[in-house]
Amino acid sequence: MTFDVGAFMLQSVPFARMLDIAFEKVEPGLAVCRLPDRADLHNHLGGPHAGALFTLAESASGAAMLSAFGDQLSRATPLAANAAIRYVKLAMGEAVAEARLRASREEVVARLDAGERPEFDVVVEIRTADGTPVSEMTVTWTLRPNR
Repeated sequence: MTFDVGAFMLQSVPFARMLDIAFEKVEPGLAVCRLPDRADLHNHLGGPHAGALFTLAESASGAAMLSAFGDQLSRATPLAANAAIRYVKLAMGEAVAEARLRASREEVVARLDAGERPEFDVVVEIRTADGTPVSEMTVTWTLRPNR
């Protein structure tokens, strides 16, 4: 199954659309997303609000996950089971999130084939447009078998 993951995410996740998250690059197990520098997304310090950065990273993780497991949607529902974020530096301006699947597609699909509900991590690095690291996030995803 081949589909435009970014377009699918913007259609199915209205909050990502509201924040104007752009899905710049999506490849199997990898996604790069961008959050614009908008005044209505700023915090009290003038940079992107922590909630906007969280949504950017979670959206990138979802795109990375779907790029690897989108062909499994007819038999399983992907759900974020856990997310942990660490803010390491004040973000200013546009933010870019790069998400990478940290699991073997074959292993996850094999567990799904065995009737299990696999869990796996996607790690995300958030940087400013100039490449300065500002946040790190890990999202644990699960594929819940459709019954």
